[in-house]
Amino acid sequence: MLSSVSRTAITAAISATALLTGAGVASAHVTVSAPDAVQSGDAVLTFRVPNESGTNSPTTALTVQFPSLLSVDAQPIPGWKSVIIKDAGGKVTAVTWTADPGAGIAPGQFQQFQVLADDLPDQEHLTFPATQTYSDGEVVKWDQADNPDGTEPERPVPTLDLAPKGSDHKPTAAATADHDTTARRLGGIGIALGSLSLLAALGVTLRRRS
Repeated sequence: MLSSVSRTAITAAISATALLTGAGVASAHVTVSAPDAVQSGDAVLTFRVPNESGTNSPTTALTVQFPSLLSVDAQPIPGWKSVIIKDAGGKVTAVTWTADPGAGIAPGQFQQFQVLADDLPDQEHLTFPATQTYSDGEVVKWDQADNPDGTEPERPVPTLDLAPKGSDHKPTAAATADHDTTARRLGGIGIALGSLSLLAALGVTLRRRS
C-alpha cells in the first residue's frame, strides 16, 4: 500500500508534468522574426506557423497582411503556392500561401514561410495580422494586441521590432522572444522528464518494499 508521502510525491510529479506539457502546447503561436530588420532597410521575414487544430486537421492556407510595403518576394516552398496581393498604388498589402492537394501542415508539425521585404517603414514595431485556415474549415485569426494588463492574448498578432536606421543589425525582440520561448519549453521538457524519472524511482522503491 502506498504511504501518504508516496501518494503526495506521485500526485505532485504528475501535476507538474501535465502543467508543463500544457504550457508548451499553449505557447505555440504564429510568429514573425527577422534578425537583421532595420527601419528603411531590407530584410528576410520568417513567419513560423504551427498546427494547433483540435480535430487533427492540417493547415492548408495562410494569409499575412503587410503594412503597404514597396516590394515583397516570397520564397518558393514545395507543396505550396503563393500569391502576392497589391493595392491600387502597387504596394504589397498581403501574401497568401495555399497548400497543394494532399499537402499542408500536419498535426505536430510547423512550417516556415519566408519573404524578402524591401524598404521597411520607419517604425519601431510592425504588426502582421495573419489568418490560418485548416482543412476542416476552421479559420483562426492571429490579430489580437496585448491585453490592457500587458499579458498575452489568446491569438496574439505577429509583431516585429525594427532597429533604428543606421544602427548595427541586432536580433529583434520577436526573435529574442522566440529564443526565450524555446528555452522555456526545453526547460519544461527537462523538468517533465525529471518528474517521470521520479515516478519510476518511486515505483521501483515501492515494489521493493512490497
